[in-house]
Amino acid sequence: MVACYTPSMESLACQHLSSVDPQMLHLIESIGALDFAPRSRRSLFESLVSAVAHQQLHATAAQSILRRFCALFPGKRFPIAAEVLRKRHATLRKVGFSEAKALAIRDIAQKTVDGVVPSARLIVTLSDDEIIERLTQIRGVGRWTVEMLLIFQLGRPDVFPADDFGVRLGYKVVFGAHRELKPKQFREYAERWAPYRTYAALYFWRAADRAKGE
Repeated sequence: MVACYTPSMESLACQHLSSVDPQMLHLIESIGALDFAPRSRRSLFESLVSAVAHQQLHATAAQSILRRFCALFPGKRFPIAAEVLRKRHATLRKVGFSEAKALAIRDIAQKTVDGVVPSARLIVTLSDDEIIERLTQIRGVGRWTVEMLLIFQLGRPDVFPADDFGVRLGYKVVFGAHRELKPKQFREYAERWAPYRTYAALYFWRAADRAKGE
């Protein structure tokens, strides 16, 4: 079974990051404990639909569309994939999804039914790379979206979203504005923080928020 978040993992991660990188030691001492824990127990199908709904939209607008979407399935907190496939494309469009998002959500549903989207029982046996490979086959789902699911839903400890703006900003804040790395270089550099790269990313997000005064 693949390693996932446990309450003691943050302590181990901080010890490791501090021991391999003096800059990370200073950052961890400055920010303190993260108290990180995966936030969601919802199905992967629901998470993927929600992620697509939120793309390029304010959270309030996305949530409003998702509420109308769920209202298409009375008595359900959230529909299952097979129920979504039984709805007409035009019906999905009417609740506020763009053409591209309606097609993506139908593809999420189809690939869930087909088994490309792994079940809760299967996903705990798959590596991060295997999950990324599977889920990026879905229309409208890119690597960044899957990395966010790996971190914030599945609690995987060694994910590094090198394309994320906040992570990149936090790195520049900590290591100096002159240290601009391309994503491939950034991933290679981040290998020193394995097997706790998720925690490095979380600290960079905190550093970025602090720099922006949040």
